[in-house]
Order: sequence, then C-alpha cells, then structure tokens
Amino acid sequence: MPLQFNPVELFSGSGSTELAAKIAKEYGKELGKLTVSRFSDGEIQPFYNQSIRGSDVFLVQSTNQPIDHLFELLLMIDAAKRASAHYITAVVPYFGYARQDRKDKPRVAIGAKMIANLITAAGAHRIMTMDLHAAQIQGFFDIPVDHLDASVIFVPHIKSLDLPNLTIASPDMGGSYRARTFAKFFNAEVVICDKQRKRANEIESMSIIGDVSDQDIVLIDDICDTAGTLSKAAQLIMDSGANSVRAVCTHPVLSGKAYETIEKSALTELIVTDTIPLERESPKIKVLSTADLFARAITNVNEHGSISGLFKVD
Repeated sequence: MPLQFNPVELFSGSGSTELAAKIAKEYGKELGKLTVSRFSDGEIQPFYNQSIRGSDVFLVQSTNQPIDHLFELLLMIDAAKRASAHYITAVVPYFGYARQDRKDKPRVAIGAKMIANLITAAGAHRIMTMDLHAAQIQGFFDIPVDHLDASVIFVPHIKSLDLPNLTIASPDMGGSYRARTFAKFFNAEVVICDKQRKRANEIESMSIIGDVSDQDIVLIDDICDTAGTLSKAAQLIMDSGANSVRAVCTHPVLSGKAYETIEKSALTELIVTDTIPLERESPKIKVLSTADLFARAITNVNEHGSISGLFKVD
C-alpha cells in the first residue's frame, strides 16, 4: 500500500514569527492563520482560523524568555489536538531550560526534563529542534526527536572567511567535544579556555589550554547568553598573541548587557543563527538563517523520509 502524505499546515507562535515566515517561504507554503488572544489579566488563548482536521501540523515556536512563549506553544499543541490534527510536530528552534539538564547541586529541578514532559503531555507527537545544550536531552522525550545540527550552516560560512591560520577554540571544557567536531572539518587544531565560575553568569578565572599565537581563532558555542564568557575568552586569546578571534554561537539569547559586552569586546564578529530574534542589530553580530534546514526537515518528516542527509556538510 503506498504511503499517504497528509496535508501540511505551518503555524507560528508569537515568539518566532520571522523565522516561521522564512521556513514557510522555503517550504513553498504560506503560514496558516492563527490568532493568539490575550485577556486583560494576561491569559493566552490561541485560535486556529482554519480547519486543520487530518493535517500534519508544524508549530514553530522557540521557548526563550518570557515564559509566555513556552505556555503559548503548549496551548497551541492542545488546541491542534482538540481540532483533530492528524500529527503534531513542535518545531522548537531554541529549546529553553536546556541548561537545567541535571542536578548539579542538591534540591534543584531538572528543568529540561520537566519541559519535555509538558510538551509531550500537551499532545505533541514529535519535536524538532536544533543544537540542544546537551544532546542527551533527546532521551528526556518519549516521542521522536529530530535534533538538527547547525554545523551544516556554520562550516560553509567559516570556510568562506578563508582564514589563513585557523584554530578552533572552546570557551569552556564542556564545549570541547563540539569544538573538536568543528575542527575535523578543517583539519585544524583545538584549544580550550578553562574557566572557573563563582556562580551562574559570573566567571572567577580563565586560562588557555593550547597555543593561540599568530592564529585566527574561531570560538564555538551553542548559546550566547550574557556574552561574559565569550568576551573574557576573546580578550585572553588576543592577549596571548592571536591574530584575530571570532565566535560562532547557534542561539543568541543575549540577555542583560550582552550587546554592549559584545560591541566592546575583542571579538571581530559574533556569528549566530535566527533561532531567537535579535532585539536590535549590531555591527559585530552576523545572523545566518536556519529556515532552509528546517524546511527540508519538515518535508522529510511529512514524506516519511530520512533526515540523516541533512547532517552532511558540503
């Protein structure tokens, strides 16, 4: 019996409207009509302005702050389920709370697991995301997870820079595996910035493991939050004799004084994706789009195809 391809409908939450519109354009279909109402007390009520009965529904919403983004996504999933959608995929380009993936001290929550439970309980059949802070978060879900890799976007861009003495760097020990993965594409050396924290978002000390003298350094990370780590690492690298230093980060959280920190830093540029919309433009921040990658993944999911080909870097 031949495979049946259900009609596809793409919808966007209020936190990812620009990216969702780009994904829809790349996919070749207009975004579905969805109204998100807010009561005077702040309660959210999503409403589908069209029938989605029997459709494969893809709901695009990153779960960055404010927390309304997450709750809006949960309500969108529930509304789609009650409207008899055939298959519901939560497309979460940035999965918030991913840094709370373990108990690193007593009496704390494992936030990433709780969010996974909420998305599943709301009625999602599948989740599609990109560059989870810890890859093992996929195991927190009891539904299929399509974990897309932004390296297929970043590697060609880094190659286009044609840096003469390229060395890949990790801003901390935890990101060393990610840095080594990138380094393999360029046959480049890896250096690591070893940092010690006093508390969250506050660095006590940092040192470099490896030689950066006369090198063009590219720092690799998944999240740029306050930009404190990247700024400190960039300055330390330049003080150690590097020719230049850039940073590549998938998710531009950019909270607090992050924009000012980046613009005053030794970074030549910060290269990010559009999984989270920027609050403002910056001369040091370059944005690469993930829309084509998500559109191809949506096509493959709907047509029951493999997504493994999307991990291949040209």
